[in-house]
Amino acid sequence: MTHFLDPEEVDHPLTTKEGWTAFTTEATTPPDILAPAALQRLTEAERTTYDQALEDYHAQLVIVSTPTIRHVTATGRKRILLNRHQHSARRGLIVSGPAGTGKTTAITQLGKNYEQLGRRRGEILPDSLPVVYVTVPPAATPKMLAIEFARFIGLPLPSRFSQVEVTNKVCDLLCTLGCRLVLIDELHNLDIGTRVGAEASDQIKYLSERIPATFVLAGVDVEGTGLFAGRRGGQIASRYTLIPTSPFRHKTEEQRGSWRSLVATLEESLRLRAHQPGTLLDLSSYLHDRTGGMIGSLSHLVREAALDALLDGSEKITKASLERVDLDESAEQQNIPRARRRRRSGGTKHVA
Repeated sequence: MTHFLDPEEVDHPLTTKEGWTAFTTEATTPPDILAPAALQRLTEAERTTYDQALEDYHAQLVIVSTPTIRHVTATGRKRILLNRHQHSARRGLIVSGPAGTGKTTAITQLGKNYEQLGRRRGEILPDSLPVVYVTVPPAATPKMLAIEFARFIGLPLPSRFSQVEVTNKVCDLLCTLGCRLVLIDELHNLDIGTRVGAEASDQIKYLSERIPATFVLAGVDVEGTGLFAGRRGGQIASRYTLIPTSPFRHKTEEQRGSWRSLVATLEESLRLRAHQPGTLLDLSSYLHDRTGGMIGSLSHLVREAALDALLDGSEKITKASLERVDLDESAEQQNIPRARRRRRSGGTKHVA
């Protein structure tokens, strides 16, 4: 007999209406840290539930309001206001930078903040769909892009539909649903140097004309993809503001202070019983060396170390426990001393 999950238990991806709704309505509440006596009074089932809550919390932790997030959110809000009464040539944003510098987090936080604020103010009707979030599939064609929009909405489409029919259905429905913000991620998957890639780029421009929304695009180093080159690129460059992202620097006192503030916020969010406050802050220079100043790598490092601390029962993060975490290869290679140790040992060196 086949068993199916309850629809409410399915973990929908962010690129679906259900996943986006869950994202915009979720509220992360830090779990209480129970005293040893209180822990002993828990039943086995209660202890399991408590442990799972701690693990789930530390697997996510908090979204830190970085300068990039603040810049994208503030600029995006102004673009939405400017475009409110524009009938054509609406202005958009492109967020571009190396992998791991917070591009996806920045644009999704813009969408979340816009939708939450609009619903609180009563500016967004209950049954509307104010924000759409899609990703560009590899080797995307114009039809594939339109299908990604249809998938987000949950719009069933016969396979016989042509590109024009899919596009028209998507545009008509999004206009009806009051879409005002379109987020398109993984823009680097468009190969502008090919005919198909160029046509897919034209499709984004066409969608931005048909749908009365602000378009915000994000991708890895999109300036180098040829997106702004030629006649097509000139049209894009004239309508979009580029917001570059980069790793956190660590040379000036101001830069070190910004990094320390980020580390402190992550440390304050921890709910580990034996963790010594200030440990991560004291290790801020080490953390920058380990991660190359990449916010994505830092988040990974702290979250995995926290999970290790819960699973091994130590409930604290130390430099030794941070050393045991294997980061993404980009971060590991940037840490030259660590990379040398790994090569000498034939792999990742673990510190006891």
